Amino acid sequence: MPHALDRRQWLRHSGAATVAWAAASGVAGCATGLTAGRDPAELYGLGVASGHPLPDQVVLWTRLLGTTLPAPVPVRWQVALDEGFTRIVAQGTETAEPAWAHSVHAEPTGLQPATWYWYRFEALGTRSPVGRTRTAPAPGALQPLRLAITSCQRYDVGHFGAWRHLAREDGLDLVVFLGDYIYEYVSAATAVRPHLGGLVRSLADYRQRYAQYKTDPHLQAAHAAVPWLMVWDDHEVDNDYAAWQGQDLDPAFAATRRAAYQAYWEHMPFPRSVRPTDGQMRIVGRYDWGQVARIIAVDDRQHRDVQVCPRAGRGGSNTVTARACPDLFQPQRTLLGAEQEAWLAQQWGSQHAFNLLAQQTLMARWSWRDPAGPDGGQFWTDGWDGYPAARQRLLDTVAQRRVPGLVVLGGDVHANYVSQVKADYARPESATLGAEFCGTSITSLSLPQERVDAARAFNPHVQWARTDQRGYVRLDVSAQTVQAHLRVVADARDPQTALATQARFVVEAGRPGVHAA
Repeated sequence: MPHALDRRQWLRHSGAATVAWAAASGVAGCATGLTAGRDPAELYGLGVASGHPLPDQVVLWTRLLGTTLPAPVPVRWQVALDEGFTRIVAQGTETAEPAWAHSVHAEPTGLQPATWYWYRFEALGTRSPVGRTRTAPAPGALQPLRLAITSCQRYDVGHFGAWRHLAREDGLDLVVFLGDYIYEYVSAATAVRPHLGGLVRSLADYRQRYAQYKTDPHLQAAHAAVPWLMVWDDHEVDNDYAAWQGQDLDPAFAATRRAAYQAYWEHMPFPRSVRPTDGQMRIVGRYDWGQVARIIAVDDRQHRDVQVCPRAGRGGSNTVTARACPDLFQPQRTLLGAEQEAWLAQQWGSQHAFNLLAQQTLMARWSWRDPAGPDGGQFWTDGWDGYPAARQRLLDTVAQRRVPGLVVLGGDVHANYVSQVKADYARPESATLGAEFCGTSITSLSLPQERVDAARAFNPHVQWARTDQRGYVRLDVSAQTVQAHLRVVADARDPQTALATQARFVVEAGRPGVHAA
């Protein structure tokens, strides 16, 4: 049966790799069908992807490349129960338009719950590589969920060897990507593999940057292996941006954000219904995995208040003491926006074993100095520590509604942090409401480990803090437990790097908090 196929067997025999991927991985690819038209390695050079799985539907994605593409291009898609496409269960045609970079977002419906499928596209006489996807279980089902959380894949500081291993993880159902899919920066002369072009600002710039990232063979393999859920963070637009304000206070930032949001949608398996309009795009959503887990995805960039106490002449983040920046504690300040805060308060699943909050950064308080000292602690203003009243409102709702199995998922800070979610971080003895896994980056660099070690005593709720390793976190979720595996690579500068499990933790249903496994 498709759902029982071993992942390594699928990677050996599937057409889910382009010619470039097969050459880089040493895997013998099978023929992808029609080749009388364009070169498939060019036309589908960014690969295929799927996302947003529901019990009866999923989103399928590709983007056509070529210097002489017609406008528009009809693109046929097919979904089958087998990789040979002898049992096709859904098919249709989408139109790839130049105004949207010839991207394709197909949305097959009427699929069966908890089922693995294969999919492919055909355009201009050429078939795409084959991807594999799956649907979510039916409501009330107790089927386990095996997912990986990932974030922060800066192309020019390393290779995507972590994706090579993730694509081969046995039994994985889903990838949850928590932001910083691209980076907008100009590369340094010492870059491992330089970014094309300069600082990203225009629509053409963003399209080129996404295309460069998505040509990576290991990233393509991970997209083709399992469906993804995604939220963005800041580098998809501009470092530390907040709502309509960029870090450098550029008066033209609104145009930059509009271009960035359009390119993001063009390159991700989001449904057509959320296609951005005038620089606004809804990425929030609620996704149930039967009765085992509810995943709630939120957006901490588009609707936030700007950061307080910035550096002179700049927007964006700063690191400040509580004494020097009393504006940190203004009660009305919000990271999610008032409307999204109200929406989130209504999304918690009372009947699910676990509620997984997919958001962008470290939620646990992290002070660089003793909060009991004369400065009142020292905090980074871009994350939840820059919006403590908003965090407290969220935690108060969790406590009042007795949200079961709270597990906060995050990225952004390029480190593995494992923490207890406390009812009040100012009182270490307060109730533990849940667990937090803030995963490290795919490649992006972090702070020195010794600096984090020096601050551990000020943050007793943090059970694990490692900044010196790259990788991802695998979570195996059942009705009884969440088993967490911190998976790290030996050297992110090596595309063939080895992988190891750094640590294991467990969260038990009905017992809030995280414990060493």
